Amino acid sequence: MFHLWFQLRAMASADLVDLEQDEAGIFCTYCDSPVPAAKVCLHCEVSLCDKHLMKHNRAVEHVLLEPTTSWENRKCSIHKKALEYYCCEACICVYCSAGEHREHAVETLNEASEKKKHNLRNILEELTSERKEVEDRIQSLQGQSREQQETFDGFKKQVTDMIENIRNKLGALEKELMSEISRQTQKVSQQILDLEIKKEELSRKMRHIKELCNLTDPLTVLQRLESDRDDFCDSEGEDIEDTDGDNTKVVEYLRLNNIIEALNCTLPKFATTTRSCLLPPEASDMLLGVHTASEMMLDINTAGNYVHVSEDLKNASHSRIEKNRPETPERFSHNQVLSSGSFSSGKHYWEVEVNKSWGAVVGLAYPSIDRKGEKSAIGNNNKSWGLWICRNHYYVKHESKVTRLPHSPSCQRLGLLLDYEAGRLSIYELCDPVRHIHTITAVFAEPLHAMFGTYSMLEEPQKQIHNDQPAWVSIRSHLD
Repeated sequence: MFHLWFQLRAMASADLVDLEQDEAGIFCTYCDSPVPAAKVCLHCEVSLCDKHLMKHNRAVEHVLLEPTTSWENRKCSIHKKALEYYCCEACICVYCSAGEHREHAVETLNEASEKKKHNLRNILEELTSERKEVEDRIQSLQGQSREQQETFDGFKKQVTDMIENIRNKLGALEKELMSEISRQTQKVSQQILDLEIKKEELSRKMRHIKELCNLTDPLTVLQRLESDRDDFCDSEGEDIEDTDGDNTKVVEYLRLNNIIEALNCTLPKFATTTRSCLLPPEASDMLLGVHTASEMMLDINTAGNYVHVSEDLKNASHSRIEKNRPETPERFSHNQVLSSGSFSSGKHYWEVEVNKSWGAVVGLAYPSIDRKGEKSAIGNNNKSWGLWICRNHYYVKHESKVTRLPHSPSCQRLGLLLDYEAGRLSIYELCDPVRHIHTITAVFAEPLHAMFGTYSMLEEPQKQIHNDQPAWVSIRSHLD
């Protein structure tokens, strides 16, 4: 079949050559002016117009063909006679048919051509059918391609969004790491400076003592000792240690460890290097058993009807429009909300962000706290403890007793470290450096929920203040 296909292509090529020659113009050999040829004589190798064709020799050897300039491929290469017969896949002349092909089944060119054309028509039908199948397949694949393109477009968007999210997180990680490296560098530099000052002071005292030792007058020695008594007192009591210093370090290490854990998700090898570089050896012991409540969420079933809770259950804010939520036993009448999870043992750490001027409250509460009435507000009972942020001041409230703290808010991010067994809730401002605000102490008798308030009417000692700016509180992960 393929042999016939190649022959078909060869014949088509020959016809194309003839067509090109016709277009170029084949003219009568005998006419003085250009007259298109009607036939050519293969024997004489001349082109004939209709007029000269009538006068031309009609003998058998004078084979007349359509006009062409391709003479050589029309003659036998051996006998130089016209090719008139077909045998053994070859075109032959009359002398070939009487010679080496005399015992063969020889056909005229017309007969052989018709048979070949018949075979070619069969091939053409098969090729037509095959082409139809190919066209159907192309249409099917084009349909699949369109569907795939839609799928790929969606996938590409997901990949782009994911990569952008990773970029943003890596950018936040880079910022946090650079800040931590800078902080630790400055901390060491400040320690060196402080020690240099202390060294200079000690050198001064040493020189003074040496001068006294070199004096020969005993009265002068005693008088000088009395007047310079402060130089010779034990200076060990000069450094006043922060009673919450260790916990402050824990919070600093927790924040740094959160950065490293975030790095570990994308760059585990680099996270290992960062951990060994930035976290001191004692950090592992100090962080042992401390759980980061990164998945803390708000329980909307406890939220008061003037508290707006975000869809991700991470943000609470004061709403001027009543929410008309179902009235249930667990819902507060005040503008406050509990966390969905509780703590009954161990050490736990979480971070929040508040508007530091008005109305935000963070703290702890037992699940048995009243939900209705004045005593159900944070700190108005013995079942809750609250840190209130009001008019750029901090207040701690428990059993309706209010204590104003000496610190003024310096940043919006707070860290809370709960040690259930020790009965402590330590609260820190997550500025640079981390600053301890207050530690609430109690003997906890029930599981504890984190509690959040968003008030528009705040109580300071002996007066009420109306808040025109909606209060809000957000639970944050370290890289938010």
